[in-house]
Amino acid sequence: MDVNNNVINYLSVRLRGFFAGWENISDIREIRIRTGRPMIVCMSGGERIATKDGSPVIVEKEDIKETLEYISNYSLYAYEEEIKKGFITMNGGNRVGLCGRVVYEAGSIKTIRNICAVNIRVAHQIRGCSDMIMDKLYESTGTDIYNTLIVSAPCCGKTTLLRDIVRNISDGFMGHAGMTVGIADERSEIAACNMGVPQNDVGMRTDVLDGCMKSQGMMMLIRSMSPGVVAVDEIGSDDDVRAIRYAVNCGCRIIATVHATSMEELYHKIPLKPLLGEKVFGRIILLGNREHIGSITGIYDGEGNII
Repeated sequence: MDVNNNVINYLSVRLRGFFAGWENISDIREIRIRTGRPMIVCMSGGERIATKDGSPVIVEKEDIKETLEYISNYSLYAYEEEIKKGFITMNGGNRVGLCGRVVYEAGSIKTIRNICAVNIRVAHQIRGCSDMIMDKLYESTGTDIYNTLIVSAPCCGKTTLLRDIVRNISDGFMGHAGMTVGIADERSEIAACNMGVPQNDVGMRTDVLDGCMKSQGMMMLIRSMSPGVVAVDEIGSDDDVRAIRYAVNCGCRIIATVHATSMEELYHKIPLKPLLGEKVFGRIILLGNREHIGSITGIYDGEGNII
C-alpha cells in the first residue's frame, strides 16, 4: 500500500469509501475536510470535489472526530505540543493542519479545541530532484558548498528541493565528501519529525532541531552540533538575517529558502537587502511552475548573473 492509500485510511470510514474507483489516486497532494462543507481533494492538476450520485460529499462533525481518532491512535492529548502549533505530523512525514477554537493560557496558545477543519498534506519527497544542479552548488575547489538561496512562490517545490539538497550534501554526492548538516525545522516540514525522529530522508550526517524558531535554532545548532552546513526554510525576518550572519561568521554554509516570484521581487525584500548586497549567497536558485511544480527558472551567482 502506498503513502496515499495509507493517508486515505486515516479518514473516517464514510469518507474513505468515496475514493473507491478513483483514478490517479497516487497524485493526491491534499485532502481537505471541513464540517458542513464538501470534501475537497487537491491534485497536481487542480481540485476535485468528492461526489456521490452527482452531489458533493458533505463532511459531518463525526467525520472530523473519527478522522482525528485514527490520526492520533485515539490519543489526541499526546499531540498537544504539536496541536498548539496548528498541526500534527504523521508517520511517513504526512502533515495534518488543524483549525478550530484557539485556547490561550498565560498569553500563549495552549491548544486548539472544537476542531472543525482538517487538511491532510501528503508528503512527496522526491529523491534525486536536486541531482542535476548539485555541481553548480559546489565551489571550484570541490570541497565546499556555496551559501545557497532557493527562491519561489508558495507551493512551487522549494522545500522539496531544499530537502534533497540537504540529503545529497549530508550523504556525499558524486565524489564530494559528506558534510554535517543542521536543520532548524521550525514548521516540521523539511525533516517531518514524528516524536523527534525524521520521517523524510535528510541524510546520514544531518541533525534536526524540530519545531524550533529558525533564528534560535541556527545558533543552537552551531553551538551544540558543529555543523558545516545549516539549512532553514522560509527566511525573511530581521532575526533570521541576524542568525544567518552569525552562522556565516562562524564558518558555516547556509542553505535557505524564501518566498518571491522573481529576482526583482527578491531584491526588493527589505530584510534580505543587506545579505544580498553583501553577496552572502553565492548561488540563488529561482523556481517556477511553468512546465511543472519545482521547475528551475534559473540559477544565479552572487552578482545576480545567470550561470
